[in-house]
Amino acid sequence: MDQNLQMIDKDAIKTVLICRPNHRLGNQLLITPLVQEVTDTFPNCKIDLFVKGNVAPIIFENYENVDHIIKLPKKHFNDLLPYAKGWLDLKKKHYDLVINVDKNSSSGRLSTKFAKSDYKLFGDEETDFELKYPDHNHIAKYPVYSLRSYLSKRGIPNKDNTIPPLDLKLSPSEIDAAKLELEKLINKDQKTICLFTFATGQKCYSEDWWNEFYERLKKEYGNYNIVELLPVENVSQIGFKAPSFYSKDIRQIASFIANTDIFIGADSGMMHLASASKTPTVGLFSVTDIEKYEPYGNNSVAVDTNTMNTDAIVKVIDTILSKN
Repeated sequence: MDQNLQMIDKDAIKTVLICRPNHRLGNQLLITPLVQEVTDTFPNCKIDLFVKGNVAPIIFENYENVDHIIKLPKKHFNDLLPYAKGWLDLKKKHYDLVINVDKNSSSGRLSTKFAKSDYKLFGDEETDFELKYPDHNHIAKYPVYSLRSYLSKRGIPNKDNTIPPLDLKLSPSEIDAAKLELEKLINKDQKTICLFTFATGQKCYSEDWWNEFYERLKKEYGNYNIVELLPVENVSQIGFKAPSFYSKDIRQIASFIANTDIFIGADSGMMHLASASKTPTVGLFSVTDIEKYEPYGNNSVAVDTNTMNTDAIVKVIDTILSKN
């Protein structure tokens, strides 16, 4: 332990600010493990979040330790006054600890620097954990490892337990309500495969790819229900061939997925939402970094479709379904 570092009194950490000024659904879901870690480490603390857009209050609705969410507008050039107010709100409170989630985010680093606090973690101070944990590159896990390393050097023993999974903390009533929606589409005596065939830009697989894959799934899993979760754009890469569910309510969508037995979709915010619903998730990757974004926990798996064909993907699905 470096004696030149200022030690931290664990019991004195009462207010924590987590900075992730990014509006994307996936990126905000990916900070739920860090929020769980902070809560577990400092059970009596209150957590403020510095974010962009309007999804954070929905994601953290059932997180009792999350106290205040400071929101920047999604498009700040159109809302300069709310944008300025968001930054000024950072100065209203003195925090015991401020954490920047993404070490490569200039706005995250700037907000961490701007906030008032005794202790600030920018995310690139301690890298001794990189050799010890081969999964440290994951965007949800790195901030947790970084926090553990930072605290261990300041007198709070390092934890070696598993990194918390993404978690939306869905309530039983939310899950029960979505179950009724699912049962309108399926045979209740069969298990259910949930597909999400859309994604943005190059991450989106072609209609030909999805139609071939869908036909294979019908052949392999004739005794399963197959349903399609539709994106906000209300489009389908399989031409709406499967029974489909459409909603703009993030928590309702996640609750719907939670009632299915497996989710299959390309790397997207919806893939991370499935992971946060605690449903086994098969993430399809072709252009993005698997190590950084793969779904984990709850028997979830990332598939590199550049190197794995349909036969190999079916084997992955078989393995997951056999564990359910």
